[in-house]
Amino acid sequence: MTRHHLEPSPDTVVDVFDNSTPPVLEVDPGDTVIVRTLDASGHLQPQRTPGEQQPKMFPAGRGHCLAGPIAVRSAAPGMTLAVHLTSMRPDGWGWTRAGGKDNTLARQLDVAGKPPAWLLWAIDTENGSATNQLGHTVATAPFLGVIGLPPADPGEYSTIPPRTRGGGNIDCRDLVAGSTLYLPVTVAGALLLLGDGHAAQGHGEVSGTAIECPMTTEVTLDLHATAPVPGIHAVTPTARLTFGFDEVLNNAAAVALAGMVDWIQHLYGLERSVALALASPVVDLHVTQIANDTWGVHAVLPHDAIHTV
Repeated sequence: MTRHHLEPSPDTVVDVFDNSTPPVLEVDPGDTVIVRTLDASGHLQPQRTPGEQQPKMFPAGRGHCLAGPIAVRSAAPGMTLAVHLTSMRPDGWGWTRAGGKDNTLARQLDVAGKPPAWLLWAIDTENGSATNQLGHTVATAPFLGVIGLPPADPGEYSTIPPRTRGGGNIDCRDLVAGSTLYLPVTVAGALLLLGDGHAAQGHGEVSGTAIECPMTTEVTLDLHATAPVPGIHAVTPTARLTFGFDEVLNNAAAVALAGMVDWIQHLYGLERSVALALASPVVDLHVTQIANDTWGVHAVLPHDAIHTV
């Protein structure tokens, strides 16, 4: 198996999903890619003061600054791409922003129409912590907010909403190092995009941003002909996850739960109603994010939740 390296440059990053974009790297199943990504906004250097305008990779970016596309040889629709997340290491700086928007949630939180607030973070990668300019320190748990494939239909698609087929801006804090995300392949070659590094985030990404930061990620890419769950799912060091995305929270929750019931049926050979009954005492539903114009919910089944005789 081959190890590849991908650095951010104008030739290796994009800010939309588009299946006509030529791949910047082509790999075989089983290959490893070490990819360095800029922060979501594509800043080329950190802010020195809150809200300071710094040069960006895309001066008028349409979406997240993402690495790729990475083509995986022999990937085809109907298959599943396994993205094994071996390690994720933030750079030494990051930022969080709240406010500055006028939407329903901002009005409910009484921040609509007010100037944005910025926290600038110094990230200590050795000790796993980040400290902002006000003196607050939080623990870090790095992950990538965006891991996704372009839609099958032609054209440019925003990087902001996650999608039920190719994933994208999932923003799931559980996808830490040691996790594997499984994405249904949407187009020939898969054309994977990666980015939107987060040093830390709560479930929900409630301000609309996490600790946004550049990140160096090592991933290994594999292909599977079949999968136990038809939609997006993951295995983390502690649990199995299934995902739902929809503009209506109840619908997103139903999709996530349906995927987990599928998985429990597959694992234990149960009828569907029995699988749902078994899920009830052990499966948690978490609001993944409320930040991306599309609600995200993930169902969580801890590895040690069910024991069989």
